[in-house]
Amino acid sequence: MNRLNTAIFIFDGVEVLDFAGPFEVFSRTRLVPGVESRRSDESAPFNVFTVARLPETVHATGGLRVLPHFDFASAPPIDLLVIPGGFGTRQLLDDLEVRDWIRNAANSARLTTSVCTGALLLAKAGLLSGRRATTHWGAHDLLATLDSTIVVERRLRVVDDGIVTSAGVAAGIDMALAVVESLHGKAAADETAKYMEFTRQAS
Repeated sequence: MNRLNTAIFIFDGVEVLDFAGPFEVFSRTRLVPGVESRRSDESAPFNVFTVARLPETVHATGGLRVLPHFDFASAPPIDLLVIPGGFGTRQLLDDLEVRDWIRNAANSARLTTSVCTGALLLAKAGLLSGRRATTHWGAHDLLATLDSTIVVERRLRVVDDGIVTSAGVAAGIDMALAVVESLHGKAAADETAKYMEFTRQAS
């Protein structure tokens, strides 16, 4: 099976559930249902890994320490890009290296997504221009000011306008399940949610 290389960007100040929620969804998705299928990667459609700027420990919110799988220089080709949020995004908004990496990764990826204030980084990279998008409710106004051409959807949990954005924190799970559904069908997404004992939000 050709698995999609699924890269989740992590950085100091990243919100834990912003990256861990999608990581759980994509890493636990199987095209063969049931608990036993999760004991191997035989029917796993995603190859999930984290990427940071440097091969060093990342300090997430709450003090969680995470060692990335890859850094910018060593990351393999990316098919599915996930940009999470957190308070650490504010320090990265004017970081040219991060902005360039996100833009380049997104331009070569099959699909780009964000969780929470990860949408701010996509906006600064010019990737949301002219698109509908959402973010954490506390950053709606900031997203609008970063690019006046973005239509900020303030009431939607997940927005798909070529790039898939989601509201804050736990909404990243809904976003990831929506991506699973778009790529592999509703049955696969629902079965993954059932395995996780997660109740999907009505769309």
